[in-house]
Amino acid sequence: MSTNVLRTADGWWVVRGHRAIPVDTKATTTAELIADRDAVREAARSTEAGTPVADLAVLSPVTTPCRVVAQMVNYRSHARDSGFTGDIPPAFFRKASGSVSGPGDPVVRPSHVKFLDYEVELGLVMGATLPIGTTVDERDLPSYVAGLVVTNDISARDVQLTKTQFYESKSYPTFTPTGPYLALLEPEDFVHLLDLRLKLSVNGELRQDRTLADMIVRPAQALTLLARFQTLDPGDLLLTGTPGGTALKAPPKPVEKVGALLPPALKWKAFFKSQAKNPHYLHAGDVITATIATPDGRIDLGEQRTSVTDAK
Repeated sequence: MSTNVLRTADGWWVVRGHRAIPVDTKATTTAELIADRDAVREAARSTEAGTPVADLAVLSPVTTPCRVVAQMVNYRSHARDSGFTGDIPPAFFRKASGSVSGPGDPVVRPSHVKFLDYEVELGLVMGATLPIGTTVDERDLPSYVAGLVVTNDISARDVQLTKTQFYESKSYPTFTPTGPYLALLEPEDFVHLLDLRLKLSVNGELRQDRTLADMIVRPAQALTLLARFQTLDPGDLLLTGTPGGTALKAPPKPVEKVGALLPPALKWKAFFKSQAKNPHYLHAGDVITATIATPDGRIDLGEQRTSVTDAK
């Protein structure tokens, strides 16, 4: 069974139900904690009562600096929403690790961003170095992936689309809420990955709801493709894509064809004028709730609950 771990300013904790047991470790980074799994297992076996989880001020279980890499358009439902047809080539992009924030920290919308979007994603936390040229089979996943986290790939769509700039649009501070739990997996847990269900709600309204079975490029293949050009190390984070249901959706085909005839400035002006009527973009005061778990609770990454605020 997986072991859920929390991080606070005081250190690391193993979660048991509604209580948490401190981990006796000198680890200050995620990579160091992963290397000290014996201490985690010892805490999991402890008979002490522990501390109520509700009393802890939880930080991101992925410490920074680290590499943050993400897969683009990696769920069939998201591909349909985005207007893609046919085969979709695998694609990756980077996010600044300064975008990583805690599971309860506010998401801060920069003053120049009008179209702020959400994307619940399963995060893979690396447990070993992935060298260039590595081929990863399904059976190899436990050798490279230590655990899983809930992430939200917050996106400034007006920056992303007009500049075709993924790095900037997804890298502002607080644009990668992460946690609450780092679920450290045992080898037998990996066969249950496709049962994981991703859910995201805004103000109690369910917006995204799919299992990993909707994925186009699954984790082992993603790591193989990434290793063609990118090394990953313990503690690095791979976001594996989001299902359909984001605020941004492709315009209807007739509208898209007309837009293609317009000069770029007019095309984007018309597009964002139509997007301004879309109530699903995030605004100050909105509350985002995200969860990832298997139906039987064997793997449960906890509930991430963040609010949106405007930059001052």
